[in-house]
Amino acid sequence: MKNRSTTTRTTRARPGAAGIVALVTLTLFAGAVPANAAKQARQTAEAVAPRVAGDPIMAIVSIKSQQITFYDADGWIARAPVSTGTTGRETPAGVFAILEKNREHRSSMYDDAWMPHMQRITWNGIALHGGPLPGYAASHGCVRLPFGFAENVFDKTYIGMRVIVSPEDTVPTEISHPSLFVPKQEAIATAPNRIGKLAAEAEEATRAADEAKKAASVAAKEATSLPATLRKLEQQKSRADAELAFADKTLANAKTDQARAKAEELKQKAAAKAADASTQLDAAKAAAQPKRDAVAATKEAAKATAARKADAVKAATDAKLALEPVSVYISRSTQKLYVRRNTHKPAPDGGGEVFDTSIEVPVTIRNPDRPLGTHIFTAMAKTDTGLRWSIVTIENGDEARDALDRITIPQEVWDRIGPTALPRSSIVISDEPLSAETNYRTEFVAVLSNQPQGGFITRKPTAPAMIASDDGWDNGGNGFGFFYPRDPYVQPVNPRRQRGQYQYYQSTQPMPRGFW
Repeated sequence: MKNRSTTTRTTRARPGAAGIVALVTLTLFAGAVPANAAKQARQTAEAVAPRVAGDPIMAIVSIKSQQITFYDADGWIARAPVSTGTTGRETPAGVFAILEKNREHRSSMYDDAWMPHMQRITWNGIALHGGPLPGYAASHGCVRLPFGFAENVFDKTYIGMRVIVSPEDTVPTEISHPSLFVPKQEAIATAPNRIGKLAAEAEEATRAADEAKKAASVAAKEATSLPATLRKLEQQKSRADAELAFADKTLANAKTDQARAKAEELKQKAAAKAADASTQLDAAKAAAQPKRDAVAATKEAAKATAARKADAVKAATDAKLALEPVSVYISRSTQKLYVRRNTHKPAPDGGGEVFDTSIEVPVTIRNPDRPLGTHIFTAMAKTDTGLRWSIVTIENGDEARDALDRITIPQEVWDRIGPTALPRSSIVISDEPLSAETNYRTEFVAVLSNQPQGGFITRKPTAPAMIASDDGWDNGGNGFGFFYPRDPYVQPVNPRRQRGQYQYYQSTQPMPRGFW
């Protein structure tokens, strides 16, 4: 990937007396800076590429250089110094994405501290935001940007944009490999019509399922009183039979003609009553059977139409998602492949958007005991033959191409998501499992377990999430609704933690306005 950078021209002049005094003052002040600041490289200047910038695709934070660089399809477009987490509260290195944006954010953890132009990358509190920069790592785990720079990039980024935090300096480089998605133009061209067709089928299946469910409910309601009614008639027949038996016994024991006549009359009445009770019970049982049959039939019909609805909704949802960039995460730790696509549906419990999590399958990795490393493959732009890809490596293991060669991905998964892959789609290969911070409101969160993670340890983990929303095809939904369980394969944090300092200074290099 080609990059072009700006150059800064500096004019030097001999200092006068005032300059000498200022220089002495600066020297004295520099002596008061903490020792760890002296170990840091000179603060990176803010810079903008001398060309028209496209939409950003990713941002890479270098912990080593205390720098962030934004990239579009053609290379870097803006960079600036940052301040990451101090010792004991380190910003975790790993793979993230923007989850939420807030122009005027106030911290709920640090005394209502002002964090302007906040862009969250984990739900437990790690974010990019404007803040003072001392020239070295000094935050409580967030990535502080120069105030003006944070303001300028805020309106250009978007939910789901990749953010890579690397322990070392790294840049995207172009790569090609047969395992990377190659979209089919026919599939992309026919996708809109397919969405409309499958959406109509989903609507019809939903209507049929609702009607069948309502019919089952009515049948069940009508049959609800059957047990009580039959029980009442059975008791009535039992009492009539008992009265008839008593009449027979009374007749048998009668000693006089008058007593026998009275007993005979009593028996006739009891016999008529018993016969009537038996008739009523037999009629009720006969009438109950069709209602019981109706309950069974409507229940089966409701199950069948619900299954057809689920299949239709799934197909319609996949069709909608086909026109979204797709992100794939392959973990050597869990031997699984995970897929995420943004539905753009607001999270029902507030904050961020819902990501589709419906694809999670086992994957075969050759020599699974040998490290893969952590590699992020990103589709940067369309080409005449498919997509142009880049690679960013933040943890060494196998070389990126060799890592891809070792993975066998189920063909049905590739067939489902590959033909309509778009720019900004990505494949992440890592030795790490997904972090516990990955849930239905995130793309992927994965941190390098061999790097300090104090910024995670000092924050309360996001509560486990298991919610159910409507299926999206009724009640005014937009077609995206799922159950969202916490992934059982989560990544523990690194327990390393040390004491450190936390100091604030203002950036002295304002970002030029008007880029993008």
